[in-house]
Amino acid sequence: MKFLDLCKVYIRSGAGGGGCVSFRREKYIEYGGPDGGDGGTGGTVWAEAVDGLNTLIDFRYQQHFFAKNGQPGMGRQRTGKDGDDIVLRVPVGTEILDEDEETVVADLTEVGQRVKLARGGNGGFGNLHFKSATNQAPRRANPGQDGVERTLWLRLKLIADVGLLGLPNAGKSTFLAATSNARPKIADYPFTTLHPNLGVVGVDNVEFVVADIPGLIEGASEGRGLGDLFLGHVERCAVLLHLVDGTSDTVAQDYKTIITELEAYGGDLADKPRVTVLNKIDALDDDERNAAKAALQKACGGTVMLMSGVARDGVTEVLRALRKQIDDDRLRKQEPQEEEQWRP
Repeated sequence: MKFLDLCKVYIRSGAGGGGCVSFRREKYIEYGGPDGGDGGTGGTVWAEAVDGLNTLIDFRYQQHFFAKNGQPGMGRQRTGKDGDDIVLRVPVGTEILDEDEETVVADLTEVGQRVKLARGGNGGFGNLHFKSATNQAPRRANPGQDGVERTLWLRLKLIADVGLLGLPNAGKSTFLAATSNARPKIADYPFTTLHPNLGVVGVDNVEFVVADIPGLIEGASEGRGLGDLFLGHVERCAVLLHLVDGTSDTVAQDYKTIITELEAYGGDLADKPRVTVLNKIDALDDDERNAAKAALQKACGGTVMLMSGVARDGVTEVLRALRKQIDDDRLRKQEPQEEEQWRP
């Protein structure tokens, strides 16, 4: 399944049906009178966050969503049928933006959350509605109200507890594969990860979700590499895990490059809690490890943890440090797995 996190849709609610001008005329009935019914209400366009989706790929093949119009009123006091509503089913974490791509119309962050995007038009009144003591034979009816037409953008921001940051080949995908059942692509060339990956990580009988995004490079905010388009997927994270390649000759510069791109992206992303980790320590001897750790501590001005995703050295300590930064209400208890009894 392909990953798509930004798409443009065109919606239109249904127009209301027109009212009817009709009079009751039956043989041997002395008194008739107006009996035109009202028009039906047009269909409304809704957006609903549903479970089981993590991409907007469905909206690549259908961008236009038009609700049905209400039917006109009819004689014998019959009201027209209401138009059917349309529901856009989107993944949890979808932002709905106006045509300018800046104004937020709605932010669907919970399963079942529902928002009205375009209200259907009201049906017009038939001539029966205008009957009065002084106007017993009205010959006018109202037309139905027009529908609402809008152009919207859907932007998906994955719901995760931890976001992975780092330069290409910093070991982010290796860490995700070592700690969860996710199987992202891993190779020895840059930009192996082309779209975000999610994995459920467990430690100390609790679980949380980790998001791996494509690596950033210097100038990503200006469009270099894959740009900073995927940084939106870590905006909702409680803590960021910044992985720095310990085999690099410019450890401090690599750290500053990522921080610079976070600041250029804006928002409160640069102010989120971060856990800084020196990765790939299995490829360093003691002297190289100490020198790289000292340089990284000087650059970040805080605590630096050591880890090797391949050798799984220090992984548990890093997971526990992340767990402390996540609120308890976001954590999920890990269900104990019952061992199956052997049967012949």
